[in-house]
Amino acid sequence: MSVRKLKPVTPGQRFRVVNGFDAITTDKPEKSLLSPLKKSGGRNSQGKMTIRQKGGGHKRRYRVIDFKRDKQDVAATVKSIQYDPNRTAFIALLEYTDGEKRYIIAQNGLQVDQTVTSGSNAAPEIGNALPLSDIPLGTIISCIELRPGQGAVMARSAGTFAQLMAKDGKFVTVKMPSGETRLILSGCLATIGAVSNSDHQLLVSGKAGRSRWLGRRPRTRPVAMNPVDHPMGGGEGRASGGHPRSRNGIPAKGYRTRQKTKSTNKYILERRKK
Repeated sequence: MSVRKLKPVTPGQRFRVVNGFDAITTDKPEKSLLSPLKKSGGRNSQGKMTIRQKGGGHKRRYRVIDFKRDKQDVAATVKSIQYDPNRTAFIALLEYTDGEKRYIIAQNGLQVDQTVTSGSNAAPEIGNALPLSDIPLGTIISCIELRPGQGAVMARSAGTFAQLMAKDGKFVTVKMPSGETRLILSGCLATIGAVSNSDHQLLVSGKAGRSRWLGRRPRTRPVAMNPVDHPMGGGEGRASGGHPRSRNGIPAKGYRTRQKTKSTNKYILERRKK
């Protein structure tokens, strides 16, 4: 895992920091696990723009990822570590002993030709997926289910990880990447290890065009708008804009939007830090 700082031969490369891609072993994806990816450009079924600052971007094909890890007690060999344009983490191509191939989110330290398995009988080693009840306390985990059989929904982006803190009956206590501590059913699967590509946070795009490649269109600053367009718009001269808030008036800093009566609030032991 490394990053490269480019020589300032152009204005766009002066501050550019790119991924070294040391962990990547091939640039050819598995054709059987590719599917088309249609872009909406922020438009709904009527063709009306419902999301702003979206559109364009490089054409991509979706890599079908196995988030459920439901092929249990069957050994799989890591054939390659690959780049995925649809996510920040790297992905690993697995080939099971029966010949089936699947993509999974690659964990930090996962190597080619390494053997990984999933299920209660798997060892708590990097890349293996186990129920939370079978993972030792203090273990670093990622790709965590919130409901048994749902598939991984938490700690999936580059460099993220959670930690198993305690076990109590049918629940376990997990400290999430956000700093939140919550209860999760012990039957949920989680993968051992932190997610790969932890250097992603060090990257610097260097120019506005790179955002366009990612499908992000320019964004007008709210303080530059008129009062009719945004709560922070208007004012004589260069007015600061008042309290930071969204276009529909929801405060942006420190305001809690989670419902106080939400049924899953009882599973949160400690809120994330502000």
